[in-house]
Amino acid sequence: MSSADEIMKEVPGLIRVFKDGRIQKFRLPILVPAGVDPSSGVNSKDVVFSPENNIFARLYIPKTTTPNHKLPLVIFFHGGGFIIESAASSNYHNFLSLVVAESNVVVVSVDYRLAPEFPLPVAYEDSWEAIKWVAQHVNGNGPDPWLNEYADLQNIFLAGDSAGGNISHHMAIRIGSDILEGLRFRGAILLHPYFWGKERVGNESDSIEAEVIGILDDLWSLVHPGGSGSDDPLINPGMDPKIAGMGCSKILVCVGGNDFLRERNWYYKQVLEKSGWKGELEVVEDEGEGHVFTQVTSTIQHEASVLKK
Repeated sequence: MSSADEIMKEVPGLIRVFKDGRIQKFRLPILVPAGVDPSSGVNSKDVVFSPENNIFARLYIPKTTTPNHKLPLVIFFHGGGFIIESAASSNYHNFLSLVVAESNVVVVSVDYRLAPEFPLPVAYEDSWEAIKWVAQHVNGNGPDPWLNEYADLQNIFLAGDSAGGNISHHMAIRIGSDILEGLRFRGAILLHPYFWGKERVGNESDSIEAEVIGILDDLWSLVHPGGSGSDDPLINPGMDPKIAGMGCSKILVCVGGNDFLRERNWYYKQVLEKSGWKGELEVVEDEGEGHVFTQVTSTIQHEASVLKK
């Protein structure tokens, strides 16, 4: 093996970084275009919210809309360990089409730049820029007509899975300190959020193999090389003194019973309750389900609906 082919760091099944700087990513997503979903009639389109960095969001509206009747807005952040996935991924497109159809909401699905090419905190900065872009529509004369016409900016929810759940958590903290006039955030939905830490919590020592623990440590150091390790406040909420200042009054945490992050997600509940945050917290566990199983389930449902037509 030549020196150029020497592996500097690897997260098995996810990414390999070579000594010469080359990056090989695995499990790359299938990207699908926006448009009318054949199974639900939900309409979507891509809008660039950061021309400087060419970053987009995928917007969704229900099949049927009523003039002058505004709908709750969900700002969604995709998962993928901060390394893979996209707002255009088929899994997320199918999932959010289903959410919009069944919940009758407007969705802004945020794309953000990925590590290690763009290490953290870039993903957080991009996500906050997307929220500020949404805020441009407060008076009904923002750059996007769908948000002007259909989105109720007094009824906003943050949501995301895995890394996106982590981002949602930090955006909730930021809106508690960086006030955006005219926006009202009702709550945050964290689906199997990606949190971690140096010390084991709950039954982690028994439920997670030492090899997996090492992989999770390596993953975080890869996406945030400038941080303070696995107890950095960006990955360990228990180390964040700002957590009590979250700017929404309700948080829902969804936990997978067979998720390797199960104990960490339940620990988040303890941290939040001890922090002094005055909001309402609910944790729901799906027994027997693994990490971000919702993406697989929604894709199966979507494909079945298409086949029936």
